[in-house]
Amino acid sequence: MTDTLDSLNTIDLSVEDSVARIYLNRPDKLNAFNAIMHHELQAVLTEIVQRDDIRCVLISGRGRGFCAGQDLGERQSDNDQVLDLGDTLDQGFNRTIRLLKRIKAPIICAVNGVAAGAGANLALNCDIVVAKQSARFIQSFSSIGLIPDCNGTWVLPKLVGMARAKAIAMLATPVDAEQAENWGMIYAAVRDEAFDDWVEARIEELAKRPTKALTHIKALMDESQQNDFDSHLERERNAQRLCGLSHDFKEGVAAFNEKRKPQFKGH
Repeated sequence: MTDTLDSLNTIDLSVEDSVARIYLNRPDKLNAFNAIMHHELQAVLTEIVQRDDIRCVLISGRGRGFCAGQDLGERQSDNDQVLDLGDTLDQGFNRTIRLLKRIKAPIICAVNGVAAGAGANLALNCDIVVAKQSARFIQSFSSIGLIPDCNGTWVLPKLVGMARAKAIAMLATPVDAEQAENWGMIYAAVRDEAFDDWVEARIEELAKRPTKALTHIKALMDESQQNDFDSHLERERNAQRLCGLSHDFKEGVAAFNEKRKPQFKGH
């Protein structure tokens, strides 16, 4: 894994001031995934999962697009060989999404351009999704006879409702960033010229907040669709108990009473 991280070609990774910045880096292909990119992103996410010092993660794309999904050039066959897309999903996007969900720190996805196919759903599986006003989200799967993968059929109805989700997926209708914000698909659509500064401000803010509390917020909200009422109250109780024992809770109360900004340590 270390050798992979030392020789990344399709992923840019930097870690500074407790922030991990991940950029998809195949701009000539609109950051579409090939086998190498799957492998490298999974190695990067595995590293981040194992680190306790990361307090915020950024995922974005190089060039004019965020991600065009799977590189269909790798899906062409010159003979009658049958492609097992289920197996390739297990080794590719499904493994990536599972790693993404294991990251404890908040994940901001900065959609800098078109997000199509699995690229759109990779973004929607992050915690806070923001997009340039010029960006678009396209569930392009039905146009080539497929279904939304990369957790798309799970996450999309929960964000925009069943009626819109079915129409978006079946018609492959592009959704611009402002419409995505209005529908609750993403957190915010930001003017292109203000986008980078806006994202940096959110990263700085998240990296200074009580990371363990944010971790529990992520987990509880992700579980909320499956938990019943009573079990979810119990999960909230258990999480609040742990938060109440943390340094950051004590610091937060002290800062409130002393009328100053808290200095959270993330633990």
